[in-house]
Amino acid sequence: MRPLKKRFVSTLAVSSVALLALTACGSGTSDESEDSGFPVNAGKLTFCSDIPYEPFEFVQDGKNVGFDMDIAAEIAKDAELDLNVIDASFDSIESGLFSVQCDIAISSVSITEERAAKMDFSTPYMDDDLVLIAAEGSGVTDLESAKGKKVGVQQATTGEKYAKEQGLNNTIGYEDAGLQTQALLAGQVDALLGNQSVLGYTIKDKPGFKVVADFKTGEQLGIAVPKEQAETLELVNGTLKRLTDAGTMEELTVKWFGEK
Repeated sequence: MRPLKKRFVSTLAVSSVALLALTACGSGTSDESEDSGFPVNAGKLTFCSDIPYEPFEFVQDGKNVGFDMDIAAEIAKDAELDLNVIDASFDSIESGLFSVQCDIAISSVSITEERAAKMDFSTPYMDDDLVLIAAEGSGVTDLESAKGKKVGVQQATTGEKYAKEQGLNNTIGYEDAGLQTQALLAGQVDALLGNQSVLGYTIKDKPGFKVVADFKTGEQLGIAVPKEQAETLELVNGTLKRLTDAGTMEELTVKWFGEK
């Protein structure tokens, strides 16, 4: 199979899809905060993120780090607010409930029509696909051979939805990618189905596991803000454009994924 290809979106599209609610303007006044609900926590830009989801977000030496975390820090800098990260389940992010406690959700969220109805999306910042990974000798070589096998998926994700659509009727859902990966390494499941960006990264230094099939789903990742928070969306898109134009997105891609 082809190696992991982590591709950031080099030219940010003009169009953005609907995603979560927020209202951000660089340094908002207290009156603005009262009127718009932004920021949720005074003096802080609060992000919801499903941790761990390596290399996008995970804990290292007691700190939240990763590709998404570096981007979040840049957005907070542009907003002139302190960065605040809350570990939230992907279910709460995917459903749009994150807006109760966070200004922005950043957690490798694939842009879909269903999600766009609940939140507003930034311009895409990365392209992604889905993969099926398995242990060598497991007997899983493609989707057909995976049927009837235990396949680990992350709950509320496009990977879980795709697995069910393809007739994988013995899927086991996990709350986060860390638990999903641990299940495969411990032999509790026969294979995993999920985003190439994460699963390919997870097994790259683990002999005995490999990508057995990849699926060109054409997914794009976006940053979510609550509905009707145009200024927050403008803030996020402005930071993404700045990072892209300066070559910083490319640098971060190499830093966290080892390639452009």
